[in-house]
Amino acid sequence: MSTTTELPTMSMIARFWAKVDKTEGCWNWTASTNRDGYGKLAKPGKHGGWVGAHRFARELLVGPIPTGLVIDHLCRNRACVNPEHLEPVTHRVNILRGVGVSAMNAKKTKCPQGHPLSGDNLHVNPAGERWCRACHNARQRAGRAAKAVAS
Repeated sequence: MSTTTELPTMSMIARFWAKVDKTEGCWNWTASTNRDGYGKLAKPGKHGGWVGAHRFARELLVGPIPTGLVIDHLCRNRACVNPEHLEPVTHRVNILRGVGVSAMNAKKTKCPQGHPLSGDNLHVNPAGERWCRACHNARQRAGRAAKAVAS
């Protein structure tokens, strides 16, 4: 099991199930959570550390999580450990599926002026930022005009 660096012990598996409240949908983690609300399960040993309860559940019940992937809670419930609600995805996909600033900006189809953020009107710079070409060009023209008046 990759999240534990060794196979889970029977006591770890028993401790895991003792902390799961199964409902028809989400299986809610009822024990310790980290500051972001994700369940955490202590690894065996004096200094074993912690493993994400959702990662433990996914690996225990489905199999290893491919290297480099994170778990997306399809149900949007961070305390859920139901493997049917947990999908391994890239960090980028996980962020863009969320409700944070990056996800909200990526979902925009128009700039604040109402121009489409698509096709020939869309510019994506090397940093991945999206620009409205019509607004960018208008700003460039206004800047050149201001310089001409000032000279």
